[in-house]
Amino acid sequence: MVYSLGDKVTTKKKHPCGGDVWTIVRLGADVKLRCDRCGRVVMLTQEAFLRAVKPPRSS
Repeated sequence: MVYSLGDKVTTKKKHPCGGDVWTIVRLGADVKLRCDRCGRVVMLTQEAFLRAVKPPRSS
């Protein structure tokens, strides 16, 4: 899956605020995500990001 800036992704585990939808703010060697519920920003390595995100649904 190819991700781009502004994409909404869902994580496997919920954030402590209760949200599990994040917006991609930065891409590169690291991925920066902003929680859509509380606005918290986290930075993950590419590998950690791919492990944490649910694969998109196929229709």
